[in-house]
Amino acid sequence: MKLEFLGTTSGGGNCPNLYLTDRGTYVVQGEKITDPEAIATLRARGLPDHETAVEIPAALLRFAPQGNA
Repeated sequence: MKLEFLGTTSGGGNCPNLYLTDRGTYVVQGEKITDPEAIATLRARGLPDHETAVEIPAALLRFAPQGNA
C-alpha cells in the first residue's frame, strides 16, 4: 500500500496525520483509544479484536479531499 501524506495538525510532525492510499482509502494516525468505556461501546457496535480505533481532532479532517478520493 502506498501512502500520500495529506496533512497534520501537529506542530512537531508527530501525530495526528492523515494519509490517502493508492486504494482510494484513508489512513489516520492518532492516539489509540484505551478508555475502557469507549472500547466497550466500540465492541458493542461490532469492533472486532483485530481492529483498533484512534482519536483525532476534527481539524485534521480539513486535509481530506471533499467528495471521492
